[in-house]
Amino acid sequence: MTAKSAAVATRATVYGYPRQGRNRELKKAVEGYWKGRLDAEALRSTAAGLRRSNWRQLADVGIHEVPTGDFSYYDHVLDTTVMVGAIPERHRAAVDADATDGYFAMARGTQEVAPLEMTKWFDTNYHYLVPELGPDTVFTADSAKQVAELTEALALGLSARPVLLGPVTYLLLAKPAPGVPADFEPLTLLDRLLPVYAEVLADLRAAGAAWVQLDEPALVQDRTPAELNATERAYRDLGALTDRPKLLVASYFDRLGDALPVLAKAPVEGLALDFTGAAAANLDALAAVGGLPGKRLVAGVVDGRNVWINDLSKSLSTLGTLLGLADRVDAAASCSLLHVPLDASAERDIEPQIRRWLAFARQKAAEVVTLAKGLAQGTGTVSAELAANRADLASRAGSPITRDPAVRARAEAVTDADTRRSQPYTERTAAQRARLGLPLLPTTTIGSFPQTDELRAARADLRAGRVDSGGYEERIRAEIQEVISFQEKTGIDVLVHGEPERNDMVQYFAEQLTGCLATRHGWVQSYGTRYVRPPVLAGDIARPEPMTVRWTSYAQSLTDRPVKGMLTGPVTMLAWSFVRDDQPLADTARQVALALRDEVADLEAAGTAVVQVDEPALRETLPLRAADRAAYLAWATEAFRLTTTGVRPDTQIHTHMCYAEFGDIVQAIDDLDADVISLEAARSHMQVARELAAHGYPREAGPGVYDIHSPRVPSAGEAADLLRTGLEAIPAERLWVNPDCGLKTRAWPETRASLENLVAAARTVRGELPAS
Repeated sequence: MTAKSAAVATRATVYGYPRQGRNRELKKAVEGYWKGRLDAEALRSTAAGLRRSNWRQLADVGIHEVPTGDFSYYDHVLDTTVMVGAIPERHRAAVDADATDGYFAMARGTQEVAPLEMTKWFDTNYHYLVPELGPDTVFTADSAKQVAELTEALALGLSARPVLLGPVTYLLLAKPAPGVPADFEPLTLLDRLLPVYAEVLADLRAAGAAWVQLDEPALVQDRTPAELNATERAYRDLGALTDRPKLLVASYFDRLGDALPVLAKAPVEGLALDFTGAAAANLDALAAVGGLPGKRLVAGVVDGRNVWINDLSKSLSTLGTLLGLADRVDAAASCSLLHVPLDASAERDIEPQIRRWLAFARQKAAEVVTLAKGLAQGTGTVSAELAANRADLASRAGSPITRDPAVRARAEAVTDADTRRSQPYTERTAAQRARLGLPLLPTTTIGSFPQTDELRAARADLRAGRVDSGGYEERIRAEIQEVISFQEKTGIDVLVHGEPERNDMVQYFAEQLTGCLATRHGWVQSYGTRYVRPPVLAGDIARPEPMTVRWTSYAQSLTDRPVKGMLTGPVTMLAWSFVRDDQPLADTARQVALALRDEVADLEAAGTAVVQVDEPALRETLPLRAADRAAYLAWATEAFRLTTTGVRPDTQIHTHMCYAEFGDIVQAIDDLDADVISLEAARSHMQVARELAAHGYPREAGPGVYDIHSPRVPSAGEAADLLRTGLEAIPAERLWVNPDCGLKTRAWPETRASLENLVAAARTVRGELPAS
C-alpha cells in the first residue's frame, strides 16, 4: 500500500468506552432508581447524557469512528439476551410488565425469583450475566436499544459503528437453563439464532449503520472442529445477507489460532484483531494465511487492559508491517476500553512525572489517533508525540521505584521448602480441630460486612481532615464491636471483624505496600454498579509494617470464638491491579507473596488461629489457551503456598474463590494445599461441590448457600436444601456453611436475615446427620 492510499484509508477507532462517567454518575443513577429516588425517565436521561459525553470525548481527541451499543445499565451480555429475546421463563412476566424493572430483576433477582448466574468475562475482572438456554428457547429480535443509540450518535454528526456481541460467542457463553439436561449444547441453537441477528443487522442498516462490529472473543480460546464449523456457517450465512451493513468481526484478549483462517475466508468485509501481548502472534498468523486482501483490518495495537503508555514507535512498526496484509488498516485499542479507568489527567495525587507513564481510556484513545496519523501521513507529522513518548518510556525504565535490590535478593533466595507445609493435611487437620473445637457443618462468612454510608463518610471525613485519626478509629472500633456481637448472637462459629477499615480488598493492601500507586478517580466496572479502583503495581513490592494485625487482634479480644485473619492473595492482588509490564508476572507474584507471608506470620504470632487468604482471581487469570495454562498455574499456586506455608500445623489456612468456572482448575485448587476453601455455589446450584467430589478433593470446603450479589433473602429452607445437595458430594466432616462471597455490597437488614437463615439451615441439617 502506498503512502498516499494509507493517508486515505487509515482511521482511528475503539471498540468501547468506560460507561460510568467521570464521577460514577451511572452507578448513582441506577442505584437511585433501585431505591426509588429516581424515576425511569431520569435514569434514561442520565444514561443519554453519559453516552453523548463519551462520544464527544472520543471525537475531541480525533477518533474517526465511535462505537455505539457498548453502553449498558448493567451488562452487555444481558443486553444481548434482551436483543435476541432469550428471557428466562421465570422473568418473562416481569419483563412484559416493565422492561426496565424486568431487566434489573434478571441481573439481581427479586425476593421471589432468582437472577441469572454471573461469572467472569474471559480472563478479566468484569462479570457478565450468563444466558440460560434450552432446546425450547425461542429467539425474537429486539433491536430498539441498538438502533436508538446509533441514532443518537448519528444525530451528533458522528461516524458511528454499532458493536454487538457475536452469535457464536453468545451461544458459547450460555449454559443450559434450569431443568435442561447438563449435556445440552447451546451452540446447537445457532441456526435458530442467526435469523434474529439478520433482522437486527437489517434494522441497523435502515437506521444508517455503514458498518456493524460483531465481537467474537470466544474464538481466541481453544475451539473444537465442530465449533469452528459453526463459526464458518454463521459468517457464511450472515455474509450472504443482502440487507445488511458491512461486517467487522472482532476478537481480542489472545491470538485467534485455528479460527483465523475461518474468519479470513468468511464473506465479511473486515476483521479486528488484537496485536498486544500473546496476541502479537496474530501478525505472523495473518501473514501465513495470506492476509486479508480486499478487506479492512482494524489493528488493536494499544493495550486496552493495562494502564501503561504505549510504545508508539514499536506500534507504528507493527502497523507498517500490517499495511501489506489488508486493503485498509485502521488503528485501535486491543479491546474495549471498559477495562481501564477514564482519565489519567484527573490523578492529581500522583507525581506528574509518574503520571506521564499512565494512559487511561482518554489517553489511549489519543494514542490510537497519533498512531493512525503517523501511519497515514508519515512519522514526521507526529515527531513531537514520538519524542515525548520516548522520554516517558525512558523515565519509567530508569526510575528507582522499579527496582529494590533487597526485595529481589529475597525473592531469588526462595526454595521449594518455603512453599510446603511442615505436615500433610491428614495430620494437621487433627491439630486444627482440637484447637478450634468446631461442630459439624461449621458456619462462617467470607470476610466483609456491609459498608454503610456512615463508614464511607467516615473515611471521606478522615481524608478531608474533618475528623482526626482518633475519631475515625473510634468509629471503626464501634463497627467491629457491632459485627462481632451480631455474629455471636446469631451463632456463627468462626467470626470475622467485618473489614470496616478497608476501602477495597486489593486497594487497602496496595496502599500499605511499597512499589504501589493508588488512584483517586481510577474507577473500573467489576459488575453492575460495583466499581473498583485497581492499584497500579509500578515497582518492586515489600511490606514495611503489619497491615491487618491490629484490627484482627482487637476483634479477637471481644470474643472467645475464633476470628479469621483476612488477606487478599498474591494472584488476586495482581489480577485486580494494573501490573507492571516490564517483568514476568511470576516475578511480581513472588514479591507480593513474600510480603503477605510476613503478614501471615505476624497474625499467627498475635494468636490468630484461622487465616484466610482469598484468591478469587485464580481462575480468572487462567490463560485462555490451554497450552499456556500449566506454566501459569505452576507459579500461581506456588505464590499462594509461599504466602501460607510458614505457619504451624494447628493454624488453619482458608482460601476463597467466587464467580468463575472452577471445573477448569480443580487440580490447581488441590495444589494450593489450603485447609478449607469457600466457593460460590448458590447461583450455580452446587455445581462446584460435584466438581470437587469428582476430582476427589481431600480437604474441607464451603460451597456457598447464600447468593450475596442479589438483594433477595434466601429462606432457611432454601439454604438447607442447598446444604443437603452439598452433602451429596462432600462428607459432613469436611463441609462448611457460608455465603458465596463477602457482604460489603449488601445492606444490614438483608444481611442479618440471610445469615440468621444460614445458621438456622446449618442447625437443621446438622440435626439430620446420623449420630457419630
